[in-house]
Amino acid sequence: MKILKDIGISIDNGKDQLKASAKGFPVEVFYLRNGDIPQYLKDGVVDAAIIGENVLIEKGEGIDVVEKLGFSTCRVCIAVPKTDSYKSIKDLEGKRIATSYPNTVKMYLDKNGVNANLHIINGSVEIAPNIGLADAICDIVSSGSTLFKNNLKEVDTILKSEAVLAVSPKLNAEKQAILETIQFRIKSVLKGRSSRYVLLNAPNDKVQDIINVLPGMKSPTVLPLAQEGWSSVHSVISKNEFWDVIDDLKAKGAQGILVCPIEKMVL
Repeated sequence: MKILKDIGISIDNGKDQLKASAKGFPVEVFYLRNGDIPQYLKDGVVDAAIIGENVLIEKGEGIDVVEKLGFSTCRVCIAVPKTDSYKSIKDLEGKRIATSYPNTVKMYLDKNGVNANLHIINGSVEIAPNIGLADAICDIVSSGSTLFKNNLKEVDTILKSEAVLAVSPKLNAEKQAILETIQFRIKSVLKGRSSRYVLLNAPNDKVQDIINVLPGMKSPTVLPLAQEGWSSVHSVISKNEFWDVIDDLKAKGAQGILVCPIEKMVL
């Protein structure tokens, strides 16, 4: 909902309505169960969806992902009791695996030449080994705290997942144009979130060294200061490289460094 708001699509679903029209943008938003969305996309009932990538891999064959959104990250993992001496996926040959992701697990087992018995469970998968239903489980993991509480350990990662923007294979040309506008806006928001605007002052004889440190979008902006012999340098840096770049800038002679968040970045 935040990312929709940030791209100018304001939704008011009143008293928990399951369908609502956007204000000022030609879309309707459906509130659907995550596991039902792939079928709605396949049938063309919805044209695009924000959904966990792990659900698409499990149920959404033939559905394209057009943008990864960078939130709701998790991984689909195999876990076994802490006391097990697990060495590789081969150790699950002939064993029982409880999971809510049978298709994903089967693909992984087939890829590794392992035959195992799958027990499909919808919810509370972690309890299966403790009650003797399975020898291992495969489920989504975020922090791993639930596994720890159930005396399980994570031993193999099948895939990593995050929220994505997925598209119906039945999307027509008119709706494709609307989707491209949405995707363009999302890219601008995501780029802004992952970047920081940097302003700093530097002696003129240090400016070139500082420019060499700053990646920028194309080239840093350099403006003369009122104090002779000094300039102000403006640029954009990656959030992930922030502290390394700041340390380099200080070492090269930068002073008065200001760092600002960027709301949106239109490239």
